[in-house]
Amino acid sequence: MIVDGFPAPPALVEHARRFRAEGGVPAVPRVAATVLLLRPADAGFEVYVLRRLAAMAFGGVYAFPGGGVDGSDSTAHLDWAGPSPAGWGARLGLSPQAAQAVVCAAAREVFEEAGVLLAGPDAATVVGDVGDDDWEAARQDLAAHRVGFAELLADRRLTLRSDLLLPWSRWITPEFEPRRFDTYFFVALLPEGQRTRDVSGEADHTMWIRPADALARAEAGELAMLPPTLVTLAQVAAAGDLPGVARAAATRDATIPVTPRLDDTAAGGPRFVLA
Repeated sequence: MIVDGFPAPPALVEHARRFRAEGGVPAVPRVAATVLLLRPADAGFEVYVLRRLAAMAFGGVYAFPGGGVDGSDSTAHLDWAGPSPAGWGARLGLSPQAAQAVVCAAAREVFEEAGVLLAGPDAATVVGDVGDDDWEAARQDLAAHRVGFAELLADRRLTLRSDLLLPWSRWITPEFEPRRFDTYFFVALLPEGQRTRDVSGEADHTMWIRPADALARAEAGELAMLPPTLVTLAQVAAAGDLPGVARAAATRDATIPVTPRLDDTAAGGPRFVLA
């Protein structure tokens, strides 16, 4: 699948051809972050995926929790554990301020969309269950922009555990899409005592699934997924187990972007190829 490219849905093919024929100008990608939440399973490990609502950008397909960087993500003053913003900048190929924004966005989005909080009372601990009514009210305030992520953590005297996020890759949406994202992918282990919850309001189905099973179901046409999700699932599946994923993350280059390109002259029909 990855070697030969990915079949392109007819609607996207038509959209891409119209974009080229009309001399369309690519939209500027918005910087974003997404997180592969992983947890141990009887046979290896599982990843958390959600299906975006059909009315949303890239709706109807399964993806990982994530979203765009907010302005406050780069200016937030918060307790921070793990690599410094400068250290993160070296890993992501960004300035310290921009790197902080991406890391904050990753942690904020996984809390907003999955109810998982990568923070703790200090640099060595993580909070337990955050699914009660009090925490849910705080999550809703964050999602509605009534409170900032740094403010939420400060009010509860919590430290952002940036060390729980491992950088994996970087993907940029094809030029013909009207909404484009420059997305940094991270992996993170589900903290002990926490559980995912279908709370974002942006998904109509969520599940934990083994990466190999997700790929098999996508191949069979049971799960709709775009190339970034398919490739990333194949990469973490190839790591074998959770320690293998961590080892692989340590050697990956998340600075070089991958952009799917539509090849509508392929012998087997239009396909996305990676560039």
